[in-house]
Amino acid sequence: MPALHHQDSVFVLDLGADENRFSPDWLDDVHAALDTVVDGSAPAALVTTGSARFYSNGLDLDWLSAHGDQAQSYVADVQALLARVLTLPVPAVAAVNGHAFGAGAMLAMAHDFRVMRADRGYFCFPEADIDIPFTAGMAALIQAKLTPSAAIASMTTGRRFGGTDARDLGLVDDVAPEAELRDRAVERVRALAGKDRGTLGAIKSTMFAAAAAALHG
Repeated sequence: MPALHHQDSVFVLDLGADENRFSPDWLDDVHAALDTVVDGSAPAALVTTGSARFYSNGLDLDWLSAHGDQAQSYVADVQALLARVLTLPVPAVAAVNGHAFGAGAMLAMAHDFRVMRADRGYFCFPEADIDIPFTAGMAALIQAKLTPSAAIASMTTGRRFGGTDARDLGLVDDVAPEAELRDRAVERVRALAGKDRGTLGAIKSTMFAAAAAALHG
């Protein structure tokens, strides 16, 4: 399950040691951690990462298949988390330690920055291959962060991008060896931790107003 650690002004949210799928309990735990990160006025920034093979494998399809009557509210809850991270009032970077698939890749995309492990793991939007179209909100989130050509290359192909290819396409900003990944991510946002929450939150909310509205839609 998710666990929050504090390194000076940088909070590191470990998403878990399994596939880190978005179960309702997992979503609640992540929201609780984000409440801690944004509470108060001391300088703060956020790094999210996993601690095993996965950053996140996205939707909890097993839970969803067993609770089909709650599918609409479940997707709304997932999109609410994506919108929250997209407009989070502190700097945020995803340290993509392994596979990031589907909604897990969207969670990484919602951060301000992404640093991915160079030698292992895939960044992938598999929707075209698993016959699950993007919702309007999910598509808006991805397209708000990517060039049109990168959006086409990643959203319509189902291609799995390793770290270097993901960086070259613009899915992530940087790559690092596994041993340096978390430190590289922390250093990317440490100097930004003192930004005023109200100002930064307002800037992000304006920048991504259309995507956030579609996610809340």
